Parts: sequence; C-alpha cells; structure tokens
Amino acid sequence: MNAAEELLADQGAGCLTLSAVAERAGVSKGGLLYHFSTKEALIKGLIERLVADFDELVASQGESSYTRAYLAATLAAVRSGRLRRWAVVTGAAGDPQLLAPLREAMARWHREGMETEPDRMAAQIVRLACEGLWEVATHDPGFYDEAQYEELHRRLLALLPNP
Repeated sequence: MNAAEELLADQGAGCLTLSAVAERAGVSKGGLLYHFSTKEALIKGLIERLVADFDELVASQGESSYTRAYLAATLAAVRSGRLRRWAVVTGAAGDPQLLAPLREAMARWHREGMETEPDRMAAQIVRLACEGLWEVATHDPGFYDEAQYEELHRRLLALLPNP
C-alpha cells in the first residue's frame, strides 16, 4: 500500500496500475494480486487504511472529549503533511462506491461522543472548522504557519466548555 501511495503522489491516478504498484513495491504482480485482486480493491484498502490511521490518531490524543481529540488529531495530521496522502488516495477513487468507507467514517466522526458534549453546537462548530481547515490546507499547504495553527487551536478550544 505504501508503494501505491507513493506512485499516486509521484505520477497521479492515471498511472496507478497493479503492475506499476508491484514493480514499485518490488514484489511480483501475482503476489500483489493475492492481496488485492483489482485496482479498485487496492484503492478501497488504501482508503480503509487512511480511516484507521486517523481513528488511531484521534484515540492517541488523550483529550477529555472526542471533539478535543478530533481537533488535536486534525491539527496533527495537517502539520505532519498527512493531507497529501488523503488527497492522492481519495483522488484515485473515481468510483463513488470506493469512497463509501470514508463517507461512513465522516458520519461517525461527526456523531461520535456528541451525546456527552456539554455544548453540542459548539462541538459541532469545532468539528466543522476542522473540516474547513483540512480542506484549505489540502489545497494550499503553506497557508498557515505554526503560530497560526497554535492560535487556531487555542481559539477553537475556547469555543468548548471546560471539561
């Protein structure tokens, strides 16, 4: 899957073939086919891995609420350059069905823990701000500098009641 992501980042979705991925990974095409029988299966696997990685990032934040963890994870992902991975993989998914795991995760991320949030509307605003930040940073990675990320984090946290 790393080889597929690298190929997508370097050459774009049009160059993503199982043969090219196998060559980049240094494995036989048959070996790759054992794990992914089609290009679509590979893309679906890549998307599922991205979702799982972000879930792990959220869980690792050690925050007092899901919204705070979601905010911290979003900022960590944006700062680390993980956005490029998301952009190239989701860009390769020309078939909307391949994006189903991402749509399901998005619905879950925006509902998770809402019942325990002291101010549900503030939590929703912060989560939507995270989506906007993700979108802007995807298209203009240099838009914010480190100080601006810190200020965004501080101000968005200020919208949430203290735990």
